[in-house]
Amino acid sequence: MTPLAGVSLWAWAACVGSALLGVAAANLPPPERQYSILFLLPMSSTSHRNIFMSVADALAERGHKVTMLINHAVESKNENITFVFHGLDDFRPENISMFTIRKDVREATKIYTEKILAVAYPFVFGLPYITVTTVGVDFVHSAIFGNVLNPAYANNFVFHLPRPLSFLHRCLNLFMHIATAWYWKFWSMNKIQGELSAQFPGLPSLLEIERNQSLTLMNSHFSLDTPMPLLPSQVEIGGMHCRPGKPLPQELESWISGAGDAGVVYFSLGSTNQGVAIPRHYRDILLQAFRRIDQRVLWKNVEGVDDVPENVLLRKWIPQQDVLAHPNVKVFISHSGLLSTQEAAYHATPVLALPIAADQPRNADQIRDTGFGLVLEWEEITVDLVLEALRELIDNPRYRRSAAEVSRAMRDQLMSPKDRAVFWTEYVIRHRGAPRLRCPAADLSWVEFLMLDVLAALLLGVCVCLVLLKRFVRSVWRAVGRRSKDKEE
Repeated sequence: MTPLAGVSLWAWAACVGSALLGVAAANLPPPERQYSILFLLPMSSTSHRNIFMSVADALAERGHKVTMLINHAVESKNENITFVFHGLDDFRPENISMFTIRKDVREATKIYTEKILAVAYPFVFGLPYITVTTVGVDFVHSAIFGNVLNPAYANNFVFHLPRPLSFLHRCLNLFMHIATAWYWKFWSMNKIQGELSAQFPGLPSLLEIERNQSLTLMNSHFSLDTPMPLLPSQVEIGGMHCRPGKPLPQELESWISGAGDAGVVYFSLGSTNQGVAIPRHYRDILLQAFRRIDQRVLWKNVEGVDDVPENVLLRKWIPQQDVLAHPNVKVFISHSGLLSTQEAAYHATPVLALPIAADQPRNADQIRDTGFGLVLEWEEITVDLVLEALRELIDNPRYRRSAAEVSRAMRDQLMSPKDRAVFWTEYVIRHRGAPRLRCPAADLSWVEFLMLDVLAALLLGVCVCLVLLKRFVRSVWRAVGRRSKDKEE
């Protein structure tokens, strides 16, 4: 996928309005003024939209007027949020098969390289501008802010390499860092830039707009990912959408509680991966495995499935966080999407990860490395492997302990992700783009940043010194030789 895949953008129009009375979010003081805020979310998956909705709801609760350009119907009871639907079909679940993308990565990159650049960048230049990175820390996006992450330890988006990185892995990681950055800047952007410049000759370049970012809110947290050195303009809000569990509908509560000590396995491949999209071969393997376990299985699936065992309950919609919070849910079988991974960690539920595409393999590796789950590859799964993994996760208490440790670390924060998102958003607006947050490295070229010109000058100086030294030594040697010859004569 492209370097900014999963990075959706919004522009902030900070229009001064009337003062708000008695409106505050959590422990933050009331905002000084009411602001009008525009969210640009023209192409997004349902899960990406949910991250933005968490931010939008938090700001709307503060009294700010939020307008969202969006491609998914969404419900919000907050009267401060206005939705503008554009009707484009991109990223709709019925039009996407992650298993198809798994086979052909070009399908995943096409929508970003051909469409998203033209519609997701704010063309109202000069206003405070904030981005949300829905996939967490991205090394290309980080470099735009002047924070170039070291490929010796910062994995690229596509591959999650084992740590510590071997020599070959560091070579591969360096190549991926350079190749993806080059592809994004010199291929994807140039391809769109020509069309935009022809239509809007007075518009700043996409690169200039991109560098105009004041802040990025990143859907990450160090408890679930590799700790990275971050700038003040890079704020982690990972798990912002997570919340304590609520009581389940009575029918579902009775079914889960009725499983007894054996408990329940919850199975969901996310909002994008509909059950009918699972290749039949894999679906049959899972059904055979479910038929042989003692647990009940709750499966989120929008379509009917043939030959469903009696211990399996299918539902088109499931309150996932409320289910994960239930004490009788033993394991979460997940595609390891980032939001689902964060929810499983927050509610301390062990995970059997079946990653499909995009950032999911990376998330699955983090689940395994953190110790609260196991990972199976789709091409390798068998009934016995699924059964073995489920029994290990259910019977071995160390996975539940590891999940509880991750949950405690994730929840142990001085300020909630919601408060951080609200504070820094209002900060950027109050300070008219907050130029003091801008790192000087953002204005440097690669030559300047890596000090290649300085190193070249030093190398040239060393070479000059060596040449002079060589000439000096040669002159001295010749002088000594002449004196010796004169004495002999």
